[in-house]
Amino acid sequence: MTHELLTIGRISVDIYPNDIGADLEDVTSFGKYLGGSPSNVAVAAARHGRRAAVITRTGDDPFGAYLHRELRKFKVDDQFVSSVPDLLTPVTFCAIKPPDDFPLYFYGRLPSAPDWQIKAHELDIAAIRGARVFWSTVTGLSQEPSRSAHIAAHQARPRTGLSEGQFTILDLDYRPMFWASEQEAREQIARILPQVTVAIGNDKECAVAVGEGTPDEQADRLLAAGVGIAVVKLGPDGVMAKTATERVVSAPVPVETVNGLGAGDSFGGAFVHGLLSGWPLAQVLDYANASGAIVASRLSCADAMPTPEEVISLLAERGRLVPEGATK
Repeated sequence: MTHELLTIGRISVDIYPNDIGADLEDVTSFGKYLGGSPSNVAVAAARHGRRAAVITRTGDDPFGAYLHRELRKFKVDDQFVSSVPDLLTPVTFCAIKPPDDFPLYFYGRLPSAPDWQIKAHELDIAAIRGARVFWSTVTGLSQEPSRSAHIAAHQARPRTGLSEGQFTILDLDYRPMFWASEQEAREQIARILPQVTVAIGNDKECAVAVGEGTPDEQADRLLAAGVGIAVVKLGPDGVMAKTATERVVSAPVPVETVNGLGAGDSFGGAFVHGLLSGWPLAQVLDYANASGAIVASRLSCADAMPTPEEVISLLAERGRLVPEGATK
């Protein structure tokens, strides 16, 4: 089976407080959820009806078993998920203090984590080469052997144009605690940008990748590095996407924020769905924006990923254009 989306990289158990607004030391009860950005993106795309799978590693422990069960529950293929016997499945705690304070605490990731133990020789190159969309993150480049595996995967991907229906996407998710320096991250990003069709990041992440500047300057540098679509998130001003011939901006979709942590992953899964549907870039952005907004208005990440009907309803409610064929 050819996957419509194949992601690689981080997976964890997210431990979120049920006490909204409380400092973590004061929280009395928690819920647990599937987490990790590439895994969440796969879940989000599956909610939109896409055949999704993830390449990752867990510990050989109850939390690892839980993550397998959750992936299958969300209809994400887990055949490329295996365990690393000597490492525990990572756990991520956060405090939820709306509207914009969601500090993360990573446990079991340093000095290493199972998903940083993905090895190049273990990869199913045929599956990677054949997937219509391959999604990776900068975090996956921060340690060996994961770094070499990610580079090998990118090198295996066919270099196709935007009109050919196959996309290689890099999430510029720079997390400083996983790197010795921004310069180290920039050097590793530069190694794979020539194989990337779409790069997605906010101002800081784009600055790490290609240097400080305006969103347009950063997008232009990404395009000059070989990227076909540069997506720069503009915070309260929405999100911009730029190609060699087109520049579009999608205004933010206002919602009451409960937890902003999963919005980017929901955006990513919906963006993939829009690309594969062949919609105009402006409509892809609007659809992805609305999908991200819905998750920001909910507590969890993976469990909160919206269905197409929910996204279409929000677009219509906000007076945005619903992409042709989105209801099919």
